Amino acid sequence: MPTREPSSTIAINRNAQFRPHTDSGAGSGQSTSLIVGLGDYIGGDLVVEGVRKDIRYQAIEFNGWTQRHWTMPFQGERYSLVW
Repeated sequence: MPTREPSSTIAINRNAQFRPHTDSGAGSGQSTSLIVGLGDYIGGDLVVEGVRKDIRYQAIEFNGWTQRHWTMPFQGERYSLVW
């Protein structure tokens, strides 16, 4: 069960492969992000501060505002929900 505060913002990404970054913009000031990957795809792990995380149908929490994160290459139809 997530331990983060409720959020009023959700991002729905389709086939997005992000380069290393920290978050900015909508939701600024929020500390913990929750992300889950959905779809029929291979690869596409989330990397947080150099550590690979399998998010396919497995939600994880991390601080997207302070921790660099990015998407590994993937094949197939990949969605991610971030809130």
